[in-house]
Amino acid sequence: MYLILGLGNPGPRYELTRHNAGFLVIDTLTEKHGIQLDQHQHRALCGRGEVEGCPVVVSKAMTYMNESGVAAKALLQALDIPPERMIVVHDEIDLPLGKIKRKFKGGHAGHGGIGSIIEKLGTGEFARFRIGVGRPEESGDVVDYVLSTFTDEEIPQLNETLEDAVRWIENTLKEFDKQSTQTEEQPE
Repeated sequence: MYLILGLGNPGPRYELTRHNAGFLVIDTLTEKHGIQLDQHQHRALCGRGEVEGCPVVVSKAMTYMNESGVAAKALLQALDIPPERMIVVHDEIDLPLGKIKRKFKGGHAGHGGIGSIIEKLGTGEFARFRIGVGRPEESGDVVDYVLSTFTDEEIPQLNETLEDAVRWIENTLKEFDKQSTQTEEQPE
């Protein structure tokens, strides 16, 4: 089983903001794979299903962004899933809109949600998908910028990025599953 965790801020006020890019990817993934996010548990909204033949729990952390580690830790413990089998999806201001980067371990690079997860888990050994949302023109406007909504002009590119991110997640799960199968088949 794998955990796919989208980061964002709960509530209608933040629904279509840049900071909720992780939630938007989760919405696109669950719609494509017919997974219902209908369980409120472990500080998250969750649903179970299958993606590319892999059993998954898909979730949105229902904590505010900078407390995402509380939900990640609770989910991993309750589901008995190691951090290495978790994929976290989040916004990234250091990437332009339309760009996606995959990272399998490391630090938080200044992202409060990832920093919270690393702090609560005591490890950075988990996969993450960084969804580019661009950077504000004025460096002092970062908080206002990530809490702003996408413009009408950006929506087509955003939708394309969400679909690309889902394909990347599907391919990553296939890779994880293949690695897991190969490890299980090796004689001891």
